[in-house]
Amino acid sequence: MVTSFIGGIGLFLLGMKLMTDGMKLAAGTTLRHILSRWTKKPLRGLFSGFLITSLVQSSSAVTVATIGFVNAGLLTMLETIYVIFGSNIGTTMTGWLVAMVGFKLKIDVLALPMIGIGMFLQIVSKGRRAAMGMAMAGFGLFFLGIDVLKETFITMAGTITFDTLPTDGVGMLLFVGVGFLLTFLMQSSSAAMAITLTATASGIIPLTAGAATVIGANVGTTSTAALAVIGATPNAKRTAAAHVIFNFLTGLVAIILLYPLMDTISGLGLDESPVTQLALFHTIFNVLGVLLLWFFTPRLVRFLMRRFRTEEEDRGKPNYLDKNIVETPDLALDALINELHRIGVIAREMAKAAMSTDRVISEHLNIDLQVVRQLNLAVGKFGVAMQRTSLSEDVGDAIPIAMRVSRYYQSVAELSIQVASLKLELVKIDDDELREKIEAFHRECVKILELSDAEAEGISHEECDDLLEHMENSYQRLKSGMLYAGAAEKLKVTKMVVHLDRLSQIRRMTEQVIKGTQYMLTLMSMVHGVDDGTEEEQEPEEELIRD
Repeated sequence: MVTSFIGGIGLFLLGMKLMTDGMKLAAGTTLRHILSRWTKKPLRGLFSGFLITSLVQSSSAVTVATIGFVNAGLLTMLETIYVIFGSNIGTTMTGWLVAMVGFKLKIDVLALPMIGIGMFLQIVSKGRRAAMGMAMAGFGLFFLGIDVLKETFITMAGTITFDTLPTDGVGMLLFVGVGFLLTFLMQSSSAAMAITLTATASGIIPLTAGAATVIGANVGTTSTAALAVIGATPNAKRTAAAHVIFNFLTGLVAIILLYPLMDTISGLGLDESPVTQLALFHTIFNVLGVLLLWFFTPRLVRFLMRRFRTEEEDRGKPNYLDKNIVETPDLALDALINELHRIGVIAREMAKAAMSTDRVISEHLNIDLQVVRQLNLAVGKFGVAMQRTSLSEDVGDAIPIAMRVSRYYQSVAELSIQVASLKLELVKIDDDELREKIEAFHRECVKILELSDAEAEGISHEECDDLLEHMENSYQRLKSGMLYAGAAEKLKVTKMVVHLDRLSQIRRMTEQVIKGTQYMLTLMSMVHGVDDGTEEEQEPEEELIRD
């Protein structure tokens, strides 16, 4: 009996794996299309989750796919949760497969031909046909495993029974725990369901105890998600948390309504088979869970988005942009300028770190880049919201300039990544004089970065132009010196190309910082009436816009 039990579970799990893998391969890009296109509305997201899980018979596969889509920005967290709701309903199809096929049809008539035909297709075909063959063989092994388990439990029923166990609250919680443990150990709620259904059909456990075990198996699916997201991304953790919250709340409701639901199902007189009744019970309490949480889903999303936050998400949250002040243009523009100054500080620090040889510092640049991108996205949305209100001419003219400042700073952040990515230790220059000139240029650029703060005292358009001209002259002299060293074979051409490329990027990065500062000065002079250091006849705003 023990070997038959273990073999039955093995056949079942092998069949589930082949069936799931085969269906995923056969579906190809269809799953991607469904998840990316059919989830924009709650009901469509629910149906998508149900349909895909019903096809591939694996809620874990659907959860992993949705995590990938939400990380790629193709799904929002709200859309993901509706897909998870549908996926939980889709898992109930395993019970219906067992009830309607595993216990209604002769397995040797169905399972063995499916295995034979499926493996034949898998061997002689390629692509989707081979994948469909694998899925067919998986279905056959699935039902064969059910048959082995059924025969094993029929044999066991004569010697083992759990009828004497208490059927009160404590006894039911014990069976819930058994269902959870089975799913946790096998990492498959479908396998736990199959064991529960066949054990109940064989009379080893009572119907209500089987229902309690089904609840435990349903809750146990959360263990797979929880284990899968250890060390994963915040969105993966939020998706798993949504799965856990839904299943635990659904399980709690199912435990409370266990006896009323089972009495109602028994009173319907649809089918006397305990397997069918358990499959119906599994479906009903999952649907009930979706109905209970449906209207609270937006709140659940807001709750989850405040959890598992990363450094870039926290720093990427605007400090000054508040939707409540959008209707007051002057205050909104002040907030926009403050946020842009904050972005500028981060961008200049990134530029300085990129020129540093400290790899520990430069490794943080990717995080900073995400921060700048998130803040720039918030700035863009805030600017669009401002333009939808009634604006004065001055404020209306200031918004495009603010957007240009934002683009300059993002360009600085992106260039800093490129500068830091060049591994100069691999192309180290042996010439002391040339190396000193490069380091002198670095120091000059760092000094410019420190001076080019629009809020620094005394900075002006004229001073920015002087800094830019001085840096350009230094760059051209250094470039000529390196070209001469390469021509005179004092420097290998490969090393020369790498260093010239890096110096060009540093020059452009510094130039973008200065231009961003000039636009910030123009913006501040327009809003606050601050003297930006230019002569009246120069009309700096028009010159900068032409630039």
